[in-house]
Amino acid sequence: MASVLGRSRNSLWSFAGRLGPYAPLLVMTVVSFAIFSLSRAGLLLWQYPRISAVSSWQEIMLDGLRVDSIQIGLMWLPPLLLAPVLAVGKFWRAWRGVTFFWVVLCISIITLLELATPGFIAEYDARPNRLFVEYLKYPNEVFSMLWNGFRTHLFIGVIGTLLVTIAAGWLMAPWLKQEARWKNWIIWLSWPLIFLMAALVVRGTISHRPANPAMFSRTSDSMVNSIILNSSWSLVHAVYSLKHENKSSEMYGILPDEDVYRIVRETRARFDASFAPVDHPGLPTLSQLTPSRTRERPLNLVIILEESLGATFVESLGGVPVTPNLEKLKEQGWWFEQLYATGTRSVRGIEAVVTGFQPTPAQSVVKLSLSQQHFFTLASLLEQYGYSTEFIYGGESHFDNMVGFFMGNGFQRVQDQKDYVKPVFVGSWGVSDEDLLNKAHDEISASHASGQPFFTLVFTSSNHAPFEFPDGRIDIYDPVKATDNNAVKYADYALGQFFAKAQKSDYWKDTLFIVVADHDIRVHGHDMVPINHFHIPALILGADIEPRKIQTVASQIDLPVTALSLMGIKAQHPMTGRDLSIGDGQQAGRAMMQFENNFAWMEGNQVVVLRPGKEPAHGTWNLKQKKFTLSQQLTEDSQAFAERALANSLLPSLLYRERLYHVLPQETHHQE
Repeated sequence: MASVLGRSRNSLWSFAGRLGPYAPLLVMTVVSFAIFSLSRAGLLLWQYPRISAVSSWQEIMLDGLRVDSIQIGLMWLPPLLLAPVLAVGKFWRAWRGVTFFWVVLCISIITLLELATPGFIAEYDARPNRLFVEYLKYPNEVFSMLWNGFRTHLFIGVIGTLLVTIAAGWLMAPWLKQEARWKNWIIWLSWPLIFLMAALVVRGTISHRPANPAMFSRTSDSMVNSIILNSSWSLVHAVYSLKHENKSSEMYGILPDEDVYRIVRETRARFDASFAPVDHPGLPTLSQLTPSRTRERPLNLVIILEESLGATFVESLGGVPVTPNLEKLKEQGWWFEQLYATGTRSVRGIEAVVTGFQPTPAQSVVKLSLSQQHFFTLASLLEQYGYSTEFIYGGESHFDNMVGFFMGNGFQRVQDQKDYVKPVFVGSWGVSDEDLLNKAHDEISASHASGQPFFTLVFTSSNHAPFEFPDGRIDIYDPVKATDNNAVKYADYALGQFFAKAQKSDYWKDTLFIVVADHDIRVHGHDMVPINHFHIPALILGADIEPRKIQTVASQIDLPVTALSLMGIKAQHPMTGRDLSIGDGQQAGRAMMQFENNFAWMEGNQVVVLRPGKEPAHGTWNLKQKKFTLSQQLTEDSQAFAERALANSLLPSLLYRERLYHVLPQETHHQE
């Protein structure tokens, strides 16, 4: 066997050697094409039911070869830039060493990323993207999660990459003994042509714009589209796009700034009878909030942001019956039957619920540089009304830059994992939800006893892979303990324990509570935007809140405005959400959803999806059937509908870039 492999290797180098200094790059090309194609074929077999529903394996494999050639071209460029100097004369030995190292490194990296892809798809329904890079900033949390929940994937990735690295070194070994075959003048004359060919391959097209992932969006299923790519190029393009993301909404089209503001104001008036715009040169979305509840003393506010608690886990919303306590609590307050998340990540949920900011294809403002200070949050507003403000978390608050954003924008105190004394359980993402909510009860009790009004944000984490929670608390739903259904049931148990104590406490009658999910878990599906996985539960209760069903289509960004109104806060603010305490909860509504590079705008059951480089896709959403159906014929209102969506997709990037979303100076506010 060894002799057969040896002869094959020698034959390869005998052929490749004709390319002189570029021989190792040819070997890298052959090996890389093999790795990419085998990986894509494996993913195709694994996801064949979804793929066959929207595409064919032949199309995916052929388009994949084009993507692979782009990535391999990128891998050619660094050594090509050095070739005119190192591949000639006395530097030949250095050229052999540099190219040997480069080829082995590239083969190792693409192998690692392809081996990591199945686990990433299982968790995020996409190939490795910018999340893959962002999470590298949190090695403790990520390694703990990998070790406890993805140990098999971790071993396969490490061992597989190590074996391929050794094999690549063995394959490349003859190159270290190769003598120069090309004369210097041949290298210098041929180099411009070879470099130009590589650059054209990297560009991927002869049109005026280079290839990007949107060019390979052949289907309505974003996961299938990502399989066409390879994980290396997906990751490279995601990292490259980060520097442009403060303007990234413009990928859908452009409108003059004044038209954006005008259409957004008209849209707000269309869906919010209480909308009262305020003319302010520095805050184009400023409006006057007149509370629906007049109070001698405004209520306190507690927001419990539940990790990954989608409607898929709530029986009355068509999900699995693992939230019995939430189902009981919903009979005591305002229950939202059609509320939709703005995105798929925790920071997007924080952005919507705490700041009322609309989503973009960029990172959440929780992470972006221009929003780390003087950015509007409920905390920065309520601080001006004498509220104490606090964030309570069970993990490390530096994760996703939460502590930096909060402390720079109105939060006065942060409690995280280091502040718990003898917690009953500690998992990969911090202390258990019952530890978290026990601390929340103690902190809220102390705040209430001080006599100062307070705003407390509580963010849970037990329902996060690898789904760790203490034994003996629940009758598990799934036979294997570490599953999302069981973790949600435990989170619901902790929530029930908290409200059992809260309803008997002194602070209950003076406090408004909001329980809402940050997003659903593992958002995926055939549709351009899987609306079913944006459907989340939300509940407002406490104080004098009566039972009520809110059936209108609503968004997470509506909750902070509604909360202020119910609390009795009269203020001017830049939020674009609507006050759902006005009306009977049955009026027409709208929601917005950002899914990777696609943006969905929904009015009632009508939906338009904006996509980069493509025409808007119109359709209808059937909540009962949980089905999105593309429309074959457009109506007279379709263009205006798409224009409203475009204006609202452009607005947040514009506000962020120009720093037009902040709290007013304290003396501007007044209360009656």
